[in-house]
Amino acid sequence: MTIASRVLQAVIHGYQLLLGPFLGGACRFEPSCSTYAMEAIAVHGVWHGLLLSAKRLGRCHPLAAPGFDPVPPRCAHDAHR
Repeated sequence: MTIASRVLQAVIHGYQLLLGPFLGGACRFEPSCSTYAMEAIAVHGVWHGLLLSAKRLGRCHPLAAPGFDPVPPRCAHDAHR
């Protein structure tokens, strides 16, 4: 794991510990958006993980159907990352 991905995951984990209890609890999806972001960065790397996380946050609104929305697996053509 790169230094950038570790730093981003530490920031997200800090959010989960410090702000999540006050702002969280209303996520429509499982896993939560912050957990999804951490997993996406771990699986896909910083840039693709951030893109997946941004798309997920865009889907997180009151009109969206709630449910299980896992991080997609890494494709074979992504192996060079």
